[in-house]
Amino acid sequence: MSSSWGEQLKISLFGESHGLAVGAVIEGLPVGEAIDEDELHRFLLRRAPGRSALTSARREDDCPRILSGMTDGRTNGAPLALVIENRDARGEDYETLRTVPRPGHADYPAAVKYGGCQDANGGGHFSGRLTAPLCAVGGICLQILNRRGIEITAHLASVGGVDDRAFDPCGLNEAECSSLRAEELPVLDADKGGQMRQAIRRAAEEGDSLGGTVECMVERLPVGLGGALFGGLDARLASLLFAIPAVKGVEFGEGFHATRLRGSENNDPFVLREGCVVTETNRAGGVLGGMSTGMPLLFRVAFKPTPSIARAQKSVDLSTMQERELRVQGRHDPCVAIRAVPAVEAAAALAVLDALLGG
Repeated sequence: MSSSWGEQLKISLFGESHGLAVGAVIEGLPVGEAIDEDELHRFLLRRAPGRSALTSARREDDCPRILSGMTDGRTNGAPLALVIENRDARGEDYETLRTVPRPGHADYPAAVKYGGCQDANGGGHFSGRLTAPLCAVGGICLQILNRRGIEITAHLASVGGVDDRAFDPCGLNEAECSSLRAEELPVLDADKGGQMRQAIRRAAEEGDSLGGTVECMVERLPVGLGGALFGGLDARLASLLFAIPAVKGVEFGEGFHATRLRGSENNDPFVLREGCVVTETNRAGGVLGGMSTGMPLLFRVAFKPTPSIARAQKSVDLSTMQERELRVQGRHDPCVAIRAVPAVEAAAALAVLDALLGG
């Protein structure tokens, strides 16, 4: 199982959804960086379950305990290890599912690959629970980036068929950023947020779930961050984003909509503003040839509907090789995209800091 990532920064995630704990080890952090643990906990609470009627009823404190890598509140050059205890695990909810794979989950291919030895409780190591340590290491990177003037902000761009107002591709204002981080549903248009709530509640009442899209912007990047081919800033970021369970698509700038445009419509003209080279528009999403252009880095991430739903579904009992009806028990999000917003910000922070440290 590959659970490690990075070039300059090297991270490794460990743990299972209903095990004792989840955690991470990160190597390569700059030395002497102050880490505000209270701020880090506040960031993790944006992702933690059990704090909204719109999310899973599982309640976790998600308070990370840093075991090594810090002295007197600053990074000391050693690998930074942290652990987040699972305090509300209920592995017994999955007892009847050990041989019956849940549609839409990794259960079946994992059972075949690992011969039934994998932890099947709540998806084990394949669970969205692993975004907690991802957010922890990403939250540390966010603090380091903020001191360098780099801001990362995301919002819930869509849920089902309801679309929030899109980010201005050329930049955000500070008020927008602050309000998004404080909201239960991080949206720009409160009316759209209300419609999203109604849609999520309706799907949950019907024993179903909804998908969604998260839009994210990274501002004040230097020009030329990243590189060609496999070293591209967008490629580096995409590899992290696709490690978030339920992600099914990533696009930068105009993304797939660019296929409907002509080159004359899609290109961003270069102009001078206050003696600096910028582009009039930002259809490229701030990245060309794998390198940052100096414009905001803008991308969107598509999340599928939560596969664990209350409705009866078809499956197969692998122990008897007989078809059977399955009803998934346990506590699940009716829309995973809500709690995925900080996970996307964390992935962006890791990718950007990794690129910055690489020069």
